Amino acid sequence: MKEKKVTAYIENVLGNMPEDWLKLTTHRLDIYNEKLAKTEFLEQFENLYKTNNAEKSALSELPTAFDYIRLGHPLSSVLEWGIAKINNLKPDNIISFSSRTAPVLAVLRKNLFDARKTRIAYIDELPEFFDFEALKHVYGYDFELLKVEKLEDIKEFEGSTIFITKADKTSDLQLNSNVDFLISLQGELGSIIIINGEKNESYISEIQHVRRRETIAMTPADSFTALQTLVGKKPSTSQNTNYKNNKESVTNSVQEITATSSKVLLGFCGLSVQYAIMMGLIDEALEKHKGKQIKIIVPPNCYGGTNDQARRVAACIDNVEILDLPVDGDNDMVQSTDKVLQQVAEEGAVPFIIAEIPTNPRVEVPDLEKLREVLSKERKTSSGEVANDPVFILDQTFCPNIQFCGEDGILASIRTISYVSGSKFPSGGKCTAGYCVANKKADSLMHNIDKHLQLCDNEATALQVEILAEQLPSMNQRIKDAYKNTREFVSFIEATLPEAKINFVSEELANEGFTPSVFSLDLPTKGNTAEERESYKRALNLKLIDMMISRIPNESKYCVSYGQLKGCYWTIPATSTQGTTKEDDKDYIARVSVSPDLDLELHKKVFSDFVKQISN
Repeated sequence: MKEKKVTAYIENVLGNMPEDWLKLTTHRLDIYNEKLAKTEFLEQFENLYKTNNAEKSALSELPTAFDYIRLGHPLSSVLEWGIAKINNLKPDNIISFSSRTAPVLAVLRKNLFDARKTRIAYIDELPEFFDFEALKHVYGYDFELLKVEKLEDIKEFEGSTIFITKADKTSDLQLNSNVDFLISLQGELGSIIIINGEKNESYISEIQHVRRRETIAMTPADSFTALQTLVGKKPSTSQNTNYKNNKESVTNSVQEITATSSKVLLGFCGLSVQYAIMMGLIDEALEKHKGKQIKIIVPPNCYGGTNDQARRVAACIDNVEILDLPVDGDNDMVQSTDKVLQQVAEEGAVPFIIAEIPTNPRVEVPDLEKLREVLSKERKTSSGEVANDPVFILDQTFCPNIQFCGEDGILASIRTISYVSGSKFPSGGKCTAGYCVANKKADSLMHNIDKHLQLCDNEATALQVEILAEQLPSMNQRIKDAYKNTREFVSFIEATLPEAKINFVSEELANEGFTPSVFSLDLPTKGNTAEERESYKRALNLKLIDMMISRIPNESKYCVSYGQLKGCYWTIPATSTQGTTKEDDKDYIARVSVSPDLDLELHKKVFSDFVKQISN
């Protein structure tokens, strides 16, 4: 009886849900409380269920579920809730993934730090991408394997038992007390992990964080398909039959945009691509530089996901260490790079540098000629041997049109891997898929990067590839149009509020091709102490953003995105993109991203009204 009530309600929800649930990477960020993200959504969803209210108007008013589809979204949350409800489990104990191996990695990671044994049990054969040897040798995880005929064959174990099953039916989960984590493989849709019992609930946040940093939740489209299956309906979304053509189209577009002949790797999101790059390069270093220390050099205030992921990788592997690379404000990227590479060289270590150009959120571009000189300089170890040359891992999300990796590119002489978050300009905000390429100098590295993208089962979905195939051909024109709007808005702000400090590219850099459509805004402040001035400025940031999104609700959004097709997005990096960055390195400024299509005159008017208010 209960199952019928749940499935009937979910069926109504699927019929009435807002289109945004299926098509956007973010939903209702104007109703967003990060600390209560999933619980707040599900509490209010549960209330609707109790009153059997599945009206579109009610569903539209539900707050954001998590912050981004990497970590979760309305449909993945409803899927997890539905599975839990039918099986008399807690929704928090059900976590969906687009990847089929990532939930295994999540448990192994926590057990590595807890020094807890892990047993992985399975029936029949697992997909080939379950590369257990690499998980031990490269990732540093320890576990034993147990092949069984049936679930009942799993006996007690002093440690954690993961049971992987291909039985994709989630309306009747088979659990027993000897299984701590049941991972149900859902074919092309991904997987679902069930955390079994209160004794294992300490794993929930750790598993969610792996989903946030190294992969993504089951996508909205795939969650929709899984929900239809859950309620006994034939999925209405047809499988993409043009995957091969779409992937070829995306590959051609990326190669043309980047001026490379490189293999093009496509991942679920920018961070899943970055994770494959990191693990692929570490794999390479372990093989070719046995016994040597590996140094990952990363700006301490760069995008929080990059910063956090790099430190998470280093925490797992004994001979990998993080070194800070100060790049913004009073720090010069070239000087910092020179200094840290010299230090790594003297130690005889293997250097990997991660950097954003332009930087985020200060939108700064280093002197590229000098950067090339520093990166290509031959250095010596303390014993006088030639030091290992660096691999430059370049996040060029803010300017994906710059051909850094081309044969004539500024970085052609340095081993360079370039990657871009596809949720920005490549897809226009329609999906999260990311891509990476290499210059000729680094081409040989792509094999291992591809290996780890597949091992983590983090390759872009067919729908994501289809969206990229649709959007990439127009990307460079959209970048030009968005830059034009951004430059006009920046010039207006400079004239209207000259006391504000704006971080944006110079006209000279724009003429060189650096045409981002994002800028940061340091509003003028006042107060007798540094604390008072900082507090006043933070309040002013929020006042401006609130005015924009309340006066222009159809275009101005409170969101971290960039490269969207329409409107203007506002955020404060310290509370969004720098979420896991050390407090002293955070930027409490307003970051604004402008699209090629918006009512610029209305945005100017609202900003003028804001200036009048703070001047009175």
